[in-house]
Amino acid sequence: MKLPRYELIAEKTLRVYAFASEGPKGQIQKLIKFSETALKGYYNLAFGDKNLETDDIDDKVVSNNGDSEQVLATVVAAVYMFTDANKDAWVYATGSTKTRTRLYRMGIAKYIDEIKSDFHVFGQWQGEWQEFQKDINYSAFLVRRKII
Repeated sequence: MKLPRYELIAEKTLRVYAFASEGPKGQIQKLIKFSETALKGYYNLAFGDKNLETDDIDDKVVSNNGDSEQVLATVVAAVYMFTDANKDAWVYATGSTKTRTRLYRMGIAKYIDEIKSDFHVFGQWQGEWQEFQKDINYSAFLVRRKII
């Protein structure tokens, strides 16, 4: 995606990324983490504000810093970096709330043609996985980098 994004700082494992959102509410530290699930090769993408007391992700807080597209573009950049290093990885994502899941769905739908050039994209609807289509209220998303 050719959108402005924030500079990512990656840990050596390339499973944890940090960046700072900048907007009317100042700088807000964000974290992105890829955690392997019980299914080998499947990783959960967790994202949210960095809790400065615990150094962990708070995915419930609503920052409203006026830069949601730039933040989502930065998360997508992390997915690219992670899948560059883990070519066979499946990345699973869902929002911590229905509203956030809807926001992610709208972001994917808006850029689906560009995303599909590099990723296989699936949505979970009524407990089943299907190739992503616009205007379906998916409960989760699954992507895998296309091997070229």
